Amino acid sequence: SFEDNLQNIRLKIGNLILQTGSTALLRGLVEGQRILSRAKRGWVWNQMFVLEEFSGPDPILVGRLHTDLDVGSTPIKYVLAGEGAGTIFAINEITGDIHAMKRLDREEKAEYTLTAQVTNRDTDQPLEPPSEFIIKVQDINDNPPQFVEGPYRASVPEMSQVGTSVTRVTATDADDPVYGNSAKLVYSILEGQPYFSIDPNTAIIKIALHGMDREMREEYLVVIQAKDMGGHMGGLSGTTTVTVTLTDVNDNPPKFSKSKQNFVIPEDLGIGKPGGKVKANDRDIGENAKSTYNIIDGDERDVFEITTDAQTQEGILRLKKPLNFETKKSYTLKVEAANIRFDPNSGAPFKDTATVKIAVEDSDEPPVFSKPTFVLQVDENAPINTVVGTVTARDPDVTGSLVRYFIDRHTDLERQFNVNVDDGKITLAKPLDRETDMWHNITVTATEIRNHSQISRAIVAIRVLDINDNAPEFATEYEAFLCENGKPGQVIQTVSAVDKDDPIQGHYFEYRLIPEMLNNPNFTIKNNGDNSISVLAKHDTFRRQKQEMYFLPIIVTDNGNPPMSSTNTLTIRVCGCSREGIVQSCNVEAYVLPIGLSMGALIAILACIILLLVIVVLFVTLRRHKNKPLIIKDDEDVRENIIRYDDEGGGEEDTEAFDIATLQNPDGINGYLPRKDIKPDLQFMPRQSGGPNGVDVDEFINVRLHEADNDPTAPPYDSIQIYGYEGRGSIAGSLSSLETASSDSDQNYDYLREWGPRFRRLGELYSVGESDKET
Repeated sequence: SFEDNLQNIRLKIGNLILQTGSTALLRGLVEGQRILSRAKRGWVWNQMFVLEEFSGPDPILVGRLHTDLDVGSTPIKYVLAGEGAGTIFAINEITGDIHAMKRLDREEKAEYTLTAQVTNRDTDQPLEPPSEFIIKVQDINDNPPQFVEGPYRASVPEMSQVGTSVTRVTATDADDPVYGNSAKLVYSILEGQPYFSIDPNTAIIKIALHGMDREMREEYLVVIQAKDMGGHMGGLSGTTTVTVTLTDVNDNPPKFSKSKQNFVIPEDLGIGKPGGKVKANDRDIGENAKSTYNIIDGDERDVFEITTDAQTQEGILRLKKPLNFETKKSYTLKVEAANIRFDPNSGAPFKDTATVKIAVEDSDEPPVFSKPTFVLQVDENAPINTVVGTVTARDPDVTGSLVRYFIDRHTDLERQFNVNVDDGKITLAKPLDRETDMWHNITVTATEIRNHSQISRAIVAIRVLDINDNAPEFATEYEAFLCENGKPGQVIQTVSAVDKDDPIQGHYFEYRLIPEMLNNPNFTIKNNGDNSISVLAKHDTFRRQKQEMYFLPIIVTDNGNPPMSSTNTLTIRVCGCSREGIVQSCNVEAYVLPIGLSMGALIAILACIILLLVIVVLFVTLRRHKNKPLIIKDDEDVRENIIRYDDEGGGEEDTEAFDIATLQNPDGINGYLPRKDIKPDLQFMPRQSGGPNGVDVDEFINVRLHEADNDPTAPPYDSIQIYGYEGRGSIAGSLSSLETASSDSDQNYDYLREWGPRFRRLGELYSVGESDKET
């Protein structure tokens, strides 16, 4: 049919346009459509317009729409709607020409779908149904290749074989990959030859040069180009950079900078201290450059050791034994440095050796004692200045300075020993007692005369040997109990002795009664063979009423040389016992108590009696304190006019009747009289006495109380003592001898007897008869 033929013509022409992209064919298509539309009445449906992308700015004709209704007499109008209508695409209402008004970019939008319709120009009524058509944007090569992930970084081991893959780069092209060669890319190297190559299609970068050494050059910059249009003339291109780093492999052994190295070490270098450093350089880095050091040969290898510093990769020589310049002045060692990691396929030795010569430098050393510790002995009864022993020290230096000896007094606080500064003889300065201290540990120092800073020390342990200078004595204070109803020969007490001495052969004690007790009718002793004795009773007629306590002196003698002995008394108390021999009472009074009265009842009775006595004593004491006046005064004392006021006072008038001067000692106003019966520990300044008038009594008493509390010379009384002093007109004066200038006073107190019966007792105490004076 005609419509089928028309559709086939459209498809063929459209395909031709897609293949060639010719604008002339597009125009031919439009013109053909116009001719075909005239041949058929109505609208040509489902049309496609193909247009190459362009950048403007001038409008470009896309196509022309036409209807057979356009005969000139009918007022028609072409209307365009859909994607981009009115903005990107515009239509001439009269002619139906469609123009592209803005830039068309296939990469932004490849095709547009629009709708065309014919309406009456006057009434806007549609004359035909709307028809949809497509405008397809044809691609052109307007986008260069781009490396989105660049710039690149890659690494490859040094000394890699030719052809070893390094990395792969990727470029993208925004043009249409299915239309022409706009997106067909070809890769090439602009910079980086002859070290690297790249596959033009896969973009894989490879090693192109043999023997690339990291130690010679570590980093390379490679410039890669990607070109579209298959690399042909007129194509667009883009570039990127690839930084290639050669990673290290262990291809270099350690190497000493010098095959022979010399060190000077002082002989007083401490054990474990560093004496020198050696280093083997390795051109590799990281783990491949790490080395270990060892002493593989040399004299006295056990004197030195070498360790590796993990940070600096140095070999540190340290001392294992002390050096002695006077014994050996130099050492020669062979040191080896070897890589921790190495490639066994390389075949090269990854180690190096160096000879190290060490010269020992003489140092001023402190004196050296012949022994680090001296053990001496001395008898505990040795006299003063006895030579206990001798310590010796010498200066090990070649010059050999003289040595002086001293005792560190911090170790001999009691100064029991002395040392001769010249020859080191230790002598006894104070008597020794083994029972107090068996060992004395002192420190003796030796100092060079020419250099006092060179000091050495030695411990001297002095053992005090035992001498039999202590007599044996009872192990404890024994108190034996003897039953009245005991049998003859019963053991009263087992007695043992102790001795502060410590004889080598051990203790052996001999017990015996004193000569006066050899024929003792009551007791005897028996040797138990284990340095103890048993005291036995000779009869059974012991009675508490007759004698309740016996004393048995016993002589204890040791086996020392000379033997020492002491007399110890055993107290034996006669007690009442039960039939089983259990002691019940050892008092005489208990024997005369009624037989039917128990011990608990006796205790209760005694407690009641004691309680009654305490109540009576307290009652009497309280009565005495109640009736006793605060101030002891004679009937003729003029100071009885103390007045008590119970009402509120009117000021100073209330104190006119009270004279504060009565509480003052007229003899002590001008100074403080110290006590003569005790020696004060602290000297206090004399206190100033207040005037007799205008003094507050409460403040005065508080001040005196505070002074008494803080006076170390005052008696520890817990009550306020109120003293009444005789006036200056008294013929007796002071009755105390405490104010005399010395304790040995020759004052005569015979006049006290003439003062009457009140002073008779005092006169007897202070009067001294002729016989007393002679005594």
